[in-house]
Amino acid sequence: MSLVARHIPAFPTSALAAFAAAPPWALAASAADIVRRLLARLGDDFAVAESVAVHRTARIEPGAVLKGPVVVGPGCFIGHGATVRGGAWLEEACTIGPGSELKAAFLFAGTALAHFNFVGESVLGRGVNLEAGAVIANHRNEWPGATVAFRHDGAVIDTGLAKFGALVGDGARLGANAVVAPGAILDPGTVVPRLGLVDRGVPPDLR
Repeated sequence: MSLVARHIPAFPTSALAAFAAAPPWALAASAADIVRRLLARLGDDFAVAESVAVHRTARIEPGAVLKGPVVVGPGCFIGHGATVRGGAWLEEACTIGPGSELKAAFLFAGTALAHFNFVGESVLGRGVNLEAGAVIANHRNEWPGATVAFRHDGAVIDTGLAKFGALVGDGARLGANAVVAPGAILDPGTVVPRLGLVDRGVPPDLR
């Protein structure tokens, strides 16, 4: 079973099934291309314009910015002042609250960014919730030029990429103003407390 499927059991039967063997950082790096492929397979329930597809049951408030390629699935909500860009896929009943930003990321059913959140280059499972201000960062500003590398299951994973946020398992919860530093895998049901920090990064000189 792939790393992603172990954390998001619905992945192999989802619209992303063809990419089930890819690690999460590769999915995020290819988000724009993957979402473009998904756009070509959508049914008549989606309105498509400029590589942005919105299901007829989704609700987009005035002032939200969607920059394709983007797929917004059934029953999703995107609040005013939110930005969705860089290749994003929202399965169904997802929420991108006011002032939040989603970039190059995949969200499974029922996942919510409450408001004023940032999530970049990530894969979030079903029923994940981010309280106000919680962030999944995607770039190691403190290590200029370094790729994102992190510890997982006792090993160091070097993604070889300048940007990667996190793989977040089903049902995880991030409290208000929590931060997940670039490069992390959160098990299903993980709870990050308010103001908490998850940092599993490995500096270049320790790899």
